[in-house]
Amino acid sequence: MTEELSFQTYLSITRKKFGIYLLDKKNLKNIYQQELDIEHDTDLIDHNLLSFFLDKNIFKIEKLIGNFLKSIIVIIENNRILNFSIGLKKKNYDEKVNKHYLESCLIELKDVFKESYQNYKIMHFIVNRYLIDGVNCTSFEEEINGDHTCVEANFISISNNLIKEITDILEKYQIKIDHLFEKKYIEKFF
Repeated sequence: MTEELSFQTYLSITRKKFGIYLLDKKNLKNIYQQELDIEHDTDLIDHNLLSFFLDKNIFKIEKLIGNFLKSIIVIIENNRILNFSIGLKKKNYDEKVNKHYLESCLIELKDVFKESYQNYKIMHFIVNRYLIDGVNCTSFEEEINGDHTCVEANFISISNNLIKEITDILEKYQIKIDHLFEKKYIEKFF
């Protein structure tokens, strides 16, 4: 069980390349890496080519970790991913603005997204800014008085259809998606 936890497998799906990587989390070392360049430049995933790529690499990874691969982190780059900001402005009725109040605003913002985009799953939720009475706030250790609160967040989301496409391919290998990340967002950290 501890052996399984010390390894993490990543599958990268972009318009021009498939990649699979096995990371030794203890030593922070990539111990397996294979990539396949794709000749066509489209947002549609070539199911046969991805299956062929996984056929060649899943067994090798399972042999390296000495166990079956049960989950994988998928990093995807695709024009079908939605990336946009939503803002919420609320009038405060005798409430002090604190962390708890702002958390409830963020939950409300997520609910607005989920109601409007029912066929999408949130991959990344990034708070851009908080404004209280038009003043940008960065810390909420203390309660703040204000008549209006504005919260703006960026949503990066993936369609349920695209998730299903990837899930269907991985089911052949009894592998579940552990997490989904958008490639451009992840690249900002490196």
